[in-house]
Amino acid sequence: MNARMYAVTPAVEAAWRELLGHITREAGVELSYHSYPAPQPLEQLWSRPDLGAVFMCGFPIALKLAPVIPIAAPIPSAAWAGGRAVYRSDLIVRRDAPYLRLEDTFGGRAGWTVRHSQSGFNAFRHHLLAYRSALRPTLYGDMTGNLVTARNVLDGVREGRIDIGPLDAYWHTLIARHAAELTADIRVLAPTALAPMPAFVAAAGAPAPMVAQLRAAFTGAAARPWFGAFGEYLLLQGFAAASGSSYATLLDWDREAKAAGYESPA
Repeated sequence: MNARMYAVTPAVEAAWRELLGHITREAGVELSYHSYPAPQPLEQLWSRPDLGAVFMCGFPIALKLAPVIPIAAPIPSAAWAGGRAVYRSDLIVRRDAPYLRLEDTFGGRAGWTVRHSQSGFNAFRHHLLAYRSALRPTLYGDMTGNLVTARNVLDGVREGRIDIGPLDAYWHTLIARHAAELTADIRVLAPTALAPMPAFVAAAGAPAPMVAQLRAAFTGAAARPWFGAFGEYLLLQGFAAASGSSYATLLDWDREAKAAGYESPA
C-alpha cells in the first residue's frame, strides 16, 4: 500500500495509512504499507509486481505506463467534484500578482511537473490549447518542465521562480487544510476541465478475488462507522469503483494536443 500522491504532510500520510488499514481488514486482505517519499520516481513504484493498493494518476493508467488494475478512486469533499470521483487542476499565481485572466500571464514564466502527469501536464496543456493560434503558437516566454511534484510547483509560484503553474485541486485542498501557511500567498487564477480522479491500483498479476474484495471494501467504506473521522480529515466523501476505461478521455486530450503540434505546454 502507498498513498504518496496525496500524503501532503506526515500527519496526512499517517491518516491514509490508517484508513487503508481499515479498508484492507474489511476486505480480508493482508497488505503492508510501503513508504516511498519524493523524489523517488513513481514510475518505479507503479511497476512493482506486489502492488496491492497504491495511488496512481489516471494519465499513466491510460498510457499503460505500468501493468496495473485500477480498484477505486476517491470522491473529494469539494464543491467542484459534485459527489463524483473527479478532479481538476488549479492554475495558481501569487495572491499579489496583477493577473486578472489567464491571458494576462502569457509571455511570463510557467512550469509543469512530469509528462505522464494528468494534473501537472496533460490538463494544463489541454487547457492552454484553446488559446494557441497560428500567430501565437507559444504562449509563455519561459516554460520550466520536470518540476516533478505539486509541491515544487507550489513553491515555484510562492517564491517567484514561475508566475503560474498547475496544482492537482484535491492535493491543493488538502495542503490548504493541513498546511495553510503554504497556500496563504497564492490564489487560483483559473481551473481546468474536470477529469477522472487518480485511483488506487493493484499489480496486473494480483489475484482477481483480492481485487474484487478490495474494490468492495473501498466502495463500501463511507458506510462504515470508522470512516467519518477519516472523511473529515482527508476531505473525502468516499470511493467509487475505477477501471481502465475510466481514463480513456485523457488519451483524447493527449491526441488532440499532439495533432495540433502542441507536444508540451509552451
